[in-house]
Amino acid sequence: MTLADIDATALLLAIPGFTALALAALSGYRVASQINVAASALSFLCAASLLVHRPASGGYLFVDDLNIVFIVLSTFIGFTTSVFSASYIEHEIETGKLSAVNVRFYHAIYQALMFAMNLALLADNIGLMWVAVEIATLTTVMMVGIYRTPEALEAAWKYFILGSVGIALALFGTILVYMSAQPALGEGSDAMVWTSLMQHAARFSPRLLNVAFVFLMLGYGTKVGLAPMHAWLPDAHAEGPTPISAVLSGLLLNVALYAVLRFKMLLAANAGAISPGPLMATLGLVSLIFAAFMLYRRDDIKRLFAYSSIEHMGVIAFAFGMGGPLANFAGLLHMTMHSLTKSAIFFAVGHVAQVKGTQKIARISGLTVSHPVIGWGLVAGVAAIAGLPPLGIFTSEFLIVSSTFARQPLLAVPLALGLLVAFGALLLRLTEMAFGEPTENAGKAQASVIPLFAHLSLVLLAGLWLPPQLVDWFQNVARFLG
Repeated sequence: MTLADIDATALLLAIPGFTALALAALSGYRVASQINVAASALSFLCAASLLVHRPASGGYLFVDDLNIVFIVLSTFIGFTTSVFSASYIEHEIETGKLSAVNVRFYHAIYQALMFAMNLALLADNIGLMWVAVEIATLTTVMMVGIYRTPEALEAAWKYFILGSVGIALALFGTILVYMSAQPALGEGSDAMVWTSLMQHAARFSPRLLNVAFVFLMLGYGTKVGLAPMHAWLPDAHAEGPTPISAVLSGLLLNVALYAVLRFKMLLAANAGAISPGPLMATLGLVSLIFAAFMLYRRDDIKRLFAYSSIEHMGVIAFAFGMGGPLANFAGLLHMTMHSLTKSAIFFAVGHVAQVKGTQKIARISGLTVSHPVIGWGLVAGVAAIAGLPPLGIFTSEFLIVSSTFARQPLLAVPLALGLLVAFGALLLRLTEMAFGEPTENAGKAQASVIPLFAHLSLVLLAGLWLPPQLVDWFQNVARFLG
């Protein structure tokens, strides 16, 4: 690998890594927030450059069609969230909800999180990927508890405990994969290098791979937020700062899903191993139906959309579990649309919580009258996440349902039922919050609305027209996934 080749991948780690260290030494919030935005923008530009020039594999990092999808999406949302976060957190400090002491390392931790997620996506070593996911977990734990309220600390502690259990299961699964590869690749790091594992997967012990995938699916599935390993997610979303809710739903869940997909490909390359699809499809369908009914019982706006994230990660896991070119394509598209839409919704929710002074749905009403920009932004976001045409999620859900009807009609029934139940819950809650007599205001929102409408514009564009280059790219990845 030449110096020119490693520039983009190295910078994707160096920029957030060194920025995190620099921000840890700064005490001024405004300067730190500006540096955070600039570093996030540079990371996105480096990720976008991978679309033009792809470095050769080698060392501990590699790039292929699959992780480019995740890295470009991750850095883009990381950048837009940093823009939203800058003014949002400043408003929280000015209103006394956050103390300057508590946010001293906020931006440093934000860049440490971006470093960890980039490393997980670029790592050519399954052990290094596991370490990166653990670092990402620890950084988000600290950010979830930043308000230092009893509820926030409880949510952070719950996230830490359940996340630790999940990551321990994933570690055991990773060790089993290493043991299955050892007879073919020998002892040492070669038996953990992803590119080597895929080349020799047919020679691995299928029994060990089968057991390994169960632990990996449960371990990383905890991070994905799949039921019944989801319990940390609603509390983390509700009690943490809203920008971190956007990062959790839009980025961190995808990183854990990426790890699952990598190991799914490994099993698919071994003729003696079980098919990982049924387990993924089952957990996905359970998550979808469970979350869809739970949406009716939420009285907190952030918890509502936390369960919506569980629902959609279930849809995505189901699509990838079904497999095949069309379902995989739909899964990739749905993952992309969900990340853009859900982060946009949390941007809107952040504004709502600031102007109304509450997250309780019963105390939020008439947003389209009292705050038309925020209100109609939330309406557009909920319409998108509910799957209404002509927005992008409608396209991906239509492809998932139609491909399921074509291949497994019996599974299409609970799939469609879950989507309809969730649609009804979101429509009910949206009607309560967006329309009717406006409730009393508690303040003004100062966060930028540009990230909100930038995301929604992309989701609308994807629903109306997908560039042929993007379609070809996703189709190639879909074939790659098997």
